[in-house]
Amino acid sequence: MPQIFHPSMNTISRLTIFGAVFMISALGWLLLTVVRSPYVTNVGVVREQPVPFSHKHHASEAGIDCRYCHTSVEFSSFAGIPPTQTCMNCHSQIWSQSPMLEPVRASFRDGKPLAWNRVHDLPDYVYFDHSIHVAKGVACMTCHGEVDQMPLIYRAASLHMEWCLGCHRHPDEHIGPRDAVFATSAQLAQMSAGESRDRLAADYHVQSKTNCSTCHR
Repeated sequence: MPQIFHPSMNTISRLTIFGAVFMISALGWLLLTVVRSPYVTNVGVVREQPVPFSHKHHASEAGIDCRYCHTSVEFSSFAGIPPTQTCMNCHSQIWSQSPMLEPVRASFRDGKPLAWNRVHDLPDYVYFDHSIHVAKGVACMTCHGEVDQMPLIYRAASLHMEWCLGCHRHPDEHIGPRDAVFATSAQLAQMSAGESRDRLAADYHVQSKTNCSTCHR
């Protein structure tokens, strides 16, 4: 019986199979790279805001406590966005004529809240409670990064599920004294926990929480 295919087809078949495996692997690597890139996660990306609010100036240089603006962070699931009145408590007298702050004054005059663009925005199917993390001694900077050093706010962590699980699997590595939760990076550098993280975890009844229902309710 005559040979149907030329012997070189064996080589071509092998190259095709190995090439397909290589291409699939490369596409998988590319997909994972894109998913973890700032293009998707927005890590390190500054979002445009109606007013270029500087946390570095207010929290670090002016020494304003996080809770002055984020009033509900200790007892609610959300930290809260300050109303314009909070801004005007100071800026009705300080930089009261600054052109940069005209949107704030207009918001106050017209009774219309500023439309801030959320930086740390979780999907609707994810439940997150700020108050429980604060109660367990998780500092703001653990999730939000060194906000007090950010002239303009940006996302410091991906907020991917794997990132959350990294903390939930080993929570004792990410807690500290409750009185240091709202400390700035400079203050934290000067403070001492006074107790081991294991001791704090026991005192605060911190446990590993990796059940799906913890965040997906």
